[in-house]
Amino acid sequence: RALAELRDLAAGLHPGGIEEGGLSAALAPLAARSPVPVDLRVTELSLPEELERATYFVCSEALANVIKYANAASAVISIGERAGRLRIEITDDGVGGAVLGGGTGLSGLADRVEALGGAFQLDSPSGGGTRLSVELPLQVQIP
Repeated sequence: RALAELRDLAAGLHPGGIEEGGLSAALAPLAARSPVPVDLRVTELSLPEELERATYFVCSEALANVIKYANAASAVISIGERAGRLRIEITDDGVGGAVLGGGTGLSGLADRVEALGGAFQLDSPSGGGTRLSVELPLQVQIP
């Protein structure tokens, strides 16, 4: 288990498969290893490498939260473009109740997204599942 966690950490820094197959190739093993079934819906786009890594990181961290806290039966990761922005959405059918500032994970995600010029939104009513939405400019300026 420790080795798998180390691999996940390394993948979070530089996810394997992105160079060869894009986001779908990088996210597929992440979804396949999840104990919560994940419906992966990725529209392949030509994205800067920094944006692909940031997207992978958002999905990885959000899925980790689903696994740890949501008590969900299923999750959906959707990635596509809308109105010139990259849209990432992770939803689950779990217990809800996630709050920004309740721990370092979601706050860190929000900070990272905002540093890239993006928008971060969390909707998690108690008992109603969670929807995490991220929008990023397609041309990201990395600080």
